[in-house]
Amino acid sequence: MILADPAATEALGARLAALARPGDVVTLAGPLGAGKTSIARGLLAALGLAGEAPSPSFAIVQPYAPPEVRFPVLHVDLYRIDDAGELDELGLDEAEGDSLLLIEWPERAPGYWPNALQLTLAMAEDGGRRLTADVPPGWRERWQQI
Repeated sequence: MILADPAATEALGARLAALARPGDVVTLAGPLGAGKTSIARGLLAALGLAGEAPSPSFAIVQPYAPPEVRFPVLHVDLYRIDDAGELDELGLDEAEGDSLLLIEWPERAPGYWPNALQLTLAMAEDGGRRLTADVPPGWRERWQQI
């Protein structure tokens, strides 16, 4: 899928919000500036977040809960994680059942979320973004609506 500009990237996030539910994990991979946080911002806005969602780069985990969004979401940025063992300290396993997890930089924890909807962004020559998706069974019917 080609995302022509930042607005198209955020719009993809909004479409994901209509299909996502608590217990889902969506990973967002790609180089710096590829649009990972833009997808997350579009999703969070569509779930009701007023204002722009900050990048969780420094906080690592940015939680959102009703009433600011329709259901709990944890926006996670693993860029500063050096060892996948550090994930245990974040408490993501406990939250996974009742929250949507949005994970940026999932390559820092390979194999940690095998059933995630895995989205990868790459820079296109025209300045847009090329999105590829690895769609697990739990997302196959929903992904067709994207």
